[in-house]
Amino acid sequence: MIYDIVYDKGTRLRVRAGKDAFTKGETYGLTSLLLEYDFIEEVAISHRNGSILILYNDIDKKEEILTILDKISQKDLVEIEGENNAVMKELSDNFFMKLSKRILKRYLFKVILPIPFRRVRLLYHAIPYLYRGLKSLVNLRADVALLDGTAIACSLYKHNFSSVGSMMFLLSISDLLEEYTMQKTKHTLKNSLAINVDSVWLVSEDEDGNEVESLAPLSEIKKSDKIRVRTGAMIPVDGVIADGDAMINESSMTGESLAVHKGEGKAVHAGTVIEEGSIVIEVSSVNDDTRLNKIIQMIEESEDLKAGVQSKAEKLADSIVPYSLLVTGLTYLLTRNSIKALSVLMVDFSCAIKLTTPISVITAMKEASDNRMMVKGGKFLEAYANADTIVFDKTGTLTNASPVLEEVIPCGKYTREEVLKISACIEEHFAHSVATAIVKKAKEENLHHEEEHSEVEYIVAHGISTTYNGEKAIIGSYHFVCEDEGIKFTKKQQKLVDESIDKYSVIFLAIGGKLQGILCIDDPVRDEANEVISELKELGVENIIMLTGDSENAAKSIAEDLGITRYQSQVLPEDKANIIKEIREEGHQVIMVGDGINDSPALSAADVSVAMRNSSDIAREVADISLLSDHLYDLVTLRKLSVGMLEKINTNYRHIVLFNGTLIALGITGLITPTTSSLLHNLSTMLFGVRSSKSVLDKDEPIVIEAENAAEAISE
Repeated sequence: MIYDIVYDKGTRLRVRAGKDAFTKGETYGLTSLLLEYDFIEEVAISHRNGSILILYNDIDKKEEILTILDKISQKDLVEIEGENNAVMKELSDNFFMKLSKRILKRYLFKVILPIPFRRVRLLYHAIPYLYRGLKSLVNLRADVALLDGTAIACSLYKHNFSSVGSMMFLLSISDLLEEYTMQKTKHTLKNSLAINVDSVWLVSEDEDGNEVESLAPLSEIKKSDKIRVRTGAMIPVDGVIADGDAMINESSMTGESLAVHKGEGKAVHAGTVIEEGSIVIEVSSVNDDTRLNKIIQMIEESEDLKAGVQSKAEKLADSIVPYSLLVTGLTYLLTRNSIKALSVLMVDFSCAIKLTTPISVITAMKEASDNRMMVKGGKFLEAYANADTIVFDKTGTLTNASPVLEEVIPCGKYTREEVLKISACIEEHFAHSVATAIVKKAKEENLHHEEEHSEVEYIVAHGISTTYNGEKAIIGSYHFVCEDEGIKFTKKQQKLVDESIDKYSVIFLAIGGKLQGILCIDDPVRDEANEVISELKELGVENIIMLTGDSENAAKSIAEDLGITRYQSQVLPEDKANIIKEIREEGHQVIMVGDGINDSPALSAADVSVAMRNSSDIAREVADISLLSDHLYDLVTLRKLSVGMLEKINTNYRHIVLFNGTLIALGITGLITPTTSSLLHNLSTMLFGVRSSKSVLDKDEPIVIEAENAAEAISE
């Protein structure tokens, strides 16, 4: 690498390789390469001018760093995807650099450019506004474009150049802010959906036809390739099982907390996890970008998904235009004073209304993104704020989709503690969620056990078979214990089963051909669920509804514990959407919260839908809002944010009308000149815009930009 040292002080070194030395992707690769050295703590690289900033922890390592840089050749420059923090920092740097450039240009040109050149430049930038205004006039549309064009034209005619410059500057800043917000929103979503698997085991055949496995980058895997995925690993592709079988946790896809058995010929999906087993998958889809395309496209089109209040603001802004023009004309006719008429024309209600409302909406969307909530359009925030009913799917939404052992019921010669100890002793050999729950419970009760059984045999999707103290021992599902192994229940035991199966998922332990114990597995509600529901009620959500496929007893118990106003048990997935439609027909505005494929129709049927963090891809695509953190309290935060957004917009309306109405009155009476009127109007618009861009939620610490980093971003 050829470079110049541009800064060298202490443990901070900056070198510059020149413009076009490397691409944006290569900067991420080079950063990763340099950070492999322990003594290099931080690296910042700009692809614009080839600047490399290196912070290191040992001043004696400077020569070694220079040697490393000297040895870097073209083949070492590999393009990779940037890490989230690096990409977000670059987006912020780009935004502040563009903002700084516009501010510097505006005031620098006033100093260095002669007046004739400044006016020519102003005329050039005014052409698009004049063209749009003329187009509105030709089409007989009295809209904001016409008023803006008229105001700019009249100001130019009266040589009021400062007013024209201020107006166009404000509009350009608004466009810049909107562009930055949308880019950040899109990246946050894409990062949240990414599957963090770099390499997989590719299955192929050697020359002799024997199966061989080799580690291969996921990026090189193609359709119809075969890969092997084992216990504990995430499935990184969509495909079909070509060989083997496994217990797969599909809670992110289906909302079911318990793993399901899948064998040869069954479809599997990216993002699901193998709890036990080993399978070979024939790949049908591996391209993450394809999976994300529809969502990303929806985010890009979110400017079209405007909030009703934003559309209302635009219509209101357009509707005020004829009155502004009428008052201007009447002022001139009655006073024959062009100065007074121009003073009125300089006051544009619609400018502030049309500017502050989208800024308020965009800022709220950005704030949601900062709080790890992805909103696909402003209208969904508005719908969330106005909703009076929220409908929860239970599994994975009100619950953690993380089973726990709730009860151990002895049914034979063994005590409760012995049943739990034996069950944990057998189950500890396997990593599935139910086994983990049983072993964890035994540890909590300090039930230490010795290996008193022979080698265990796991029957996928059924249970475990082994020998315990010379007797055959089995543990597993009702189907495995009763139907496959022929264990008979007494009437008393069957009664215990019937009582438990209504509330729990039940695992059976049989030893010596007799049922010895029942283990009741539950998927508990989230710790924060009660508080969240209470706060939602306080925030105006009157109806809290739960839909679940559980039994009546289990559903009733949860509803009573959480203060749910209405619930429906034993609901089939296909019935959820119909229930949502019925609730809407009753006159309610409905929020639907779910996470699985089976929730997708209901999510589509609601006024606004929310997908949980571990939702299926389909649920994320269908949902209007996606939560990117695994905490139910985000629903409360989102309610506060959306309501606060509407309150901010309505407050802006009142203050804009009051302030600009005062300016018009002062202009008509001749107390202020057109220049003063324009100055006060533009200043107020800027202040309203700044207020609209402030966060709604309370922050413990303000967001600050390190002065040095900001200065470097501007210089680069």
